[in-house]
Amino acid sequence: MKLLLFDIDGTLLDSGGAGTRALNHAFRELFSLDHAFEGIGMAGKTDLQIIRECLEKHGFPTGNGLLPRMMDMYVVHLRSEIENGSRHLKPGVREALAALNGSSGQCRLGLLTGNIEQGARIKLEPFSLNAYFPSGAFGSDDEDRNRLLPIARRRFEELCGREIPFGDCIVVGDTPRDVHCAKPYGAFSVGVATGPYPPEALQDAGADIVFRDLSDTAAFLEAVGMV
Repeated sequence: MKLLLFDIDGTLLDSGGAGTRALNHAFRELFSLDHAFEGIGMAGKTDLQIIRECLEKHGFPTGNGLLPRMMDMYVVHLRSEIENGSRHLKPGVREALAALNGSSGQCRLGLLTGNIEQGARIKLEPFSLNAYFPSGAFGSDDEDRNRLLPIARRRFEELCGREIPFGDCIVVGDTPRDVHCAKPYGAFSVGVATGPYPPEALQDAGADIVFRDLSDTAAFLEAVGMV
């Protein structure tokens, strides 16, 4: 049985900048600073990492409860931004998930994302995708993305009641960080160039295979061993 773990932003969907806007709104509400996250790279990072970098950039301590307060405020604004903003699924995503979900128990689908779990569920909800992903690993589990794969694997082993070797884990994502988080464990890495990085960058990062998008469902299924 294969375990396919998907990133969210840039891989499954484009939230239209809702996450960045929500972070900026939360920071302004708590600290009266506008555009606080300007200049902070976010692609592939965990939410905790991004917020910590912003607090440090503006001279705020990170160990006195500010991180949880920022998270709570971020979730409030994220829900509003997702409900009112422009958003869309990436090409081929719905078809790929439907095909994998109908694979007669050959695979399980999960998330491996830098989003905190509550934020991940908010982003997936408008597209009715949460049902595809019963579990996974999130930015709220660990600030270091490279430690998320073992967490996701353990959770699915508990759900399935069986061992899942790392060699049967497949990480699907759109940034070099998605690729890198698979490599220490010998997991298979699928790069999808639907985010800010071109195919060449994902290849250079060490992805086992790279797609421009997931519109060729048959080719994707073959690549992950589902045909």
